[in-house]
Amino acid sequence: MATKVHMEALSPTMEEGQVVKWHKAEGDPVSQGELLAEIETDKATMELVARGEGVLRKILRGEGRTAQVGEVIAVIAAEGEDISALIDAAGGNRGTPEGAAGPPSRVDKSKSYKELATKEDVVATRREVAAAPDAPAGRDEGGRLKASPLARRLAQEAGVELSRIRGTGPGGRIVKRDVEAEVERVPRPSGAPAYAGEEGPEYEDVRVSQMRKTIARRLAESLGPVPHFFLTIEIDMDRALEARSRINELLEDRGERVSVNDLVIRAVASALRQHPAVNASWQGDHIRRYRRVHVGVAVAIEDGLITPVIHDAHAKGVAEIARQVRELAARARERKLKPEEYTGATFSVSNLGMFGIREFTGVINPPEAAILAVGAMEEVPVVMNGQIVVRPRMKVTLSCDHRAVDGATGARFLKTLKAMLEEPAASLL
Repeated sequence: MATKVHMEALSPTMEEGQVVKWHKAEGDPVSQGELLAEIETDKATMELVARGEGVLRKILRGEGRTAQVGEVIAVIAAEGEDISALIDAAGGNRGTPEGAAGPPSRVDKSKSYKELATKEDVVATRREVAAAPDAPAGRDEGGRLKASPLARRLAQEAGVELSRIRGTGPGGRIVKRDVEAEVERVPRPSGAPAYAGEEGPEYEDVRVSQMRKTIARRLAESLGPVPHFFLTIEIDMDRALEARSRINELLEDRGERVSVNDLVIRAVASALRQHPAVNASWQGDHIRRYRRVHVGVAVAIEDGLITPVIHDAHAKGVAEIARQVRELAARARERKLKPEEYTGATFSVSNLGMFGIREFTGVINPPEAAILAVGAMEEVPVVMNGQIVVRPRMKVTLSCDHRAVDGATGARFLKTLKAMLEEPAASLL
């Protein structure tokens, strides 16, 4: 009996996924539980395994294609079994021809469907795949040159006249590859614009990853409905630096080190235990205050931002926090985090100090009620006991959801955090 391969929800927040790689080609035998494909979710690249066995008869979503959770992306069935009804129900032939391992080899990856901007371009490229390479140039019934929308746009950007291009698409239609070939063959016309001495189009359209789509959606959900307000405080970090130096001396034999950010996370966890009203989330008709502290640590990766979570940070020492942050950040950059490693945070910390950013505001990650933005630590002149001295200072800004956290509540939390970092022993009490 045929088995439909669905785009599964491989992460708690996943709404759609993109096929990164098929590990089976059409016509390959498949066993239940065997790896079928790698899927890019909104957070990581996950494995999709077979839920049935037989032969991979049809791929409906090729590499680079996206599908909503629940959509059928392939069909597993017995050899010779009629699967036409399943393919029709799933939206027809949207993948590779049955029995083929992938698109024809003469079609370059630069012409893949994922790079095309409109539905018309997708149709044109599908036709291009099947077209004979030496088809004559053609015009429509009105005498207008036949060209795909994408080819017209590329020609305009490159300053190339369509009338000079021989189309190789169906009926002599000019397609993307024809324009690219013409640009390579003919030097740029003298009147065409040039920017900073560079050849080619003046801009590049970059494919949006599943992570970037989710970031865009989540930001809209946060900044729109969530009423933000911001509190900034400056912290003297002299004692914290002394404590870090001493801790690193003790850890030297173990080959480990702690960073200033690790100290901040540890102090944040301790302060949140004293101020549970900040370790909270808005639930519509009630406010949920968490007894345990799970700190999300923002990590910048190639496609955007992800927040691995230090669970029960309040119960861990700074060395253990440093170790977990290092391990989770490494797996995040490799897109190998498990869902339980980036979900469940009750509060987040975002640090841009390593980039020289002195001060910034973070966007709350719902359903959390707050996020702490940590700026760079700088040597600045300050007045102490009537004298001007140079001290290491650092600004932090607390973004609060005003529905759950009031100004005075956030201010008291920051006062405690400041005291703990200015006297690190206080965070151990």
